[in-house]
Amino acid sequence: MSLKNVRLEVMQFLEKDVDALIQKYLIPIDTIWQPSDFLPNSESDTFFEEVKEIRELSKELPYDFWVVLVGDMITEEALPTYESWLMEVEGVDQVERNGWSKWVRHWTAEENRHGDVLNKYLYLSGRVNMREIEKTTQHLIADGFDIGTDRDPYKNFIYTSFQELATYVSHNRVAKLAKEKGNKQLSKMCKIISGDEMRHHHAYSEFVERIFAVDPSQMMLAFQYMMKQKITMPAHFLRESGGKVSTAFEEFSNTAQRIGVYTSLDYVEILEKLIKRWEIDKITDLNDEAEKARDYLMKLPGRMLRLADRIKIPENSYQFKWVEPAKL
Repeated sequence: MSLKNVRLEVMQFLEKDVDALIQKYLIPIDTIWQPSDFLPNSESDTFFEEVKEIRELSKELPYDFWVVLVGDMITEEALPTYESWLMEVEGVDQVERNGWSKWVRHWTAEENRHGDVLNKYLYLSGRVNMREIEKTTQHLIADGFDIGTDRDPYKNFIYTSFQELATYVSHNRVAKLAKEKGNKQLSKMCKIISGDEMRHHHAYSEFVERIFAVDPSQMMLAFQYMMKQKITMPAHFLRESGGKVSTAFEEFSNTAQRIGVYTSLDYVEILEKLIKRWEIDKITDLNDEAEKARDYLMKLPGRMLRLADRIKIPENSYQFKWVEPAKL
């Protein structure tokens, strides 16, 4: 049997549990938070006063903070790309609406709220150039992204396990920075977004655990493959207006590292947490190739840590079109 057919068989075997996993990891629509819970009520007589308060508190937040918040928001707003990508994964049948496609739709519905609330907050803050942000968002969706997973569910679930934990780290750190500057509402907003990301991380991590239980060698090889090529962030092709691919993602990453929102050390720590979560040192019935893959993965954090220590982050802020220093 081909690897593709084995993966399809595994996905079909696990599909029977997807409804239970949806109940375990996703929250019913009528009870989960909505963007309006964190934003001024436009029907209220106090709307303009609340907007004024947002704008005043926004003045306390520095330039690099706004760059990171904008980059996080754009990443969340590119959700149509991520949903269409997951719907193409082998075993996810969007025509027959099987359990896996139900998961993708429900996960997308939860994620969609993140971009909504951050977008509206940025608009109300008066601190950013929304038109430039909107151009970047449209570019990102139009360009699509290639994360090297093909249609392989094993590789895709490694990616989402890693990426959901990375977005948790980023939103959680932004929440702490906002709180330090006295912006409690923005802090609470980012904190609750990070909570969603952690739930989603646990879900995708359980998907991987379940695959390890039935197809350990191929799951281990998929893990090694993804880490060898490195986990590419969803906004890897981020660019500003002007029509040409820019250094926007690199500069956004530099900014995030400079203010400690997401660093190369975080990347290594996430890898370590996944290795520990999946207990790959204890997995049995591996073939020779998978045993070598495990050895590689167990040694990888140490190697990456040595490289991370050498990385130098530019001290000066890059001038993005999204945020105008004159407004700060």
